[in-house]
Amino acid sequence: MDEAVEVKIARTHEDARLPTKGSEFAAGWDIYALEDTEVLYRTATLVRTGLHVAIPIGFEGQVRARSSLGKKGLIPPHGIGTIDADYRGELFVMMTWIGKGDSYVITAGERIAQILITPIPRSEFIEVNFDDLGETERGEGGFGSTGRF
Repeated sequence: MDEAVEVKIARTHEDARLPTKGSEFAAGWDIYALEDTEVLYRTATLVRTGLHVAIPIGFEGQVRARSSLGKKGLIPPHGIGTIDADYRGELFVMMTWIGKGDSYVITAGERIAQILITPIPRSEFIEVNFDDLGETERGEGGFGSTGRF
């Protein structure tokens, strides 16, 4: 197995919990809510963790939904959140409630999301003429152009 990527993490509240893995080969680390938080229906709500991280340069932290909460209707409204390598503020998890009822109450210490540390290749955009992009079989086919499934 490759060498582990070290991610510095600081608890800035005595009740903050460090991320944990649910199993040896889990891709993500579970993130815990610092305090009770009510998430209203279709409203973006920031959930505190009491954690600050230093993602290594060349990587990002991807904050993703936990499947068990997503099944109930508690999801990140933006799909996947990104923590950049230069961010040092508190780690918040943005959540919205789309399940049954007017709201969902997250309890302090509840696993609310997971974080994956992912390499980011160095890249740059180079402007060219449209014809210089090259042709593909798909071409300009957009949403749904490759079939429903």
